[in-house]
Amino acid sequence: MYKRALVSGALLLALAVILGAFGAHALKQILPADQLPVFETGVRYHFYHGFALLIAGILYQSFPDKNIVRAASCFLFGIILFSGSLYAMSLLSAYGISLGPVGIITPIGGLFFIVGWLLLLLAIIKKR
Repeated sequence: MYKRALVSGALLLALAVILGAFGAHALKQILPADQLPVFETGVRYHFYHGFALLIAGILYQSFPDKNIVRAASCFLFGIILFSGSLYAMSLLSAYGISLGPVGIITPIGGLFFIVGWLLLLLAIIKKR
């Protein structure tokens, strides 16, 4: 598990850098002004939780615990749902497409982030 979390974290962090650069340069001319901060929020949480995956992988090496595995999964799903939905909403707005009710996915992704951190906390507290 730890290698998978480390590889996933590293790949997701590389993708976050690419998306951040894309947002800072190319999207300034494309996105409506109110949507650039939405995209940037997606990138910021993408970064945070890419690092969280690395942390989970490192912790799992030190003390394997099923809650660390669950936390890593939550971080991954959170990036996909939270950041992914923000990317989709902001990019599609450039073409006048509104995702409307799909926006409910964003807070679900946020819940995955919260649960992931709580599972990591539980694993650390349980460590003997």
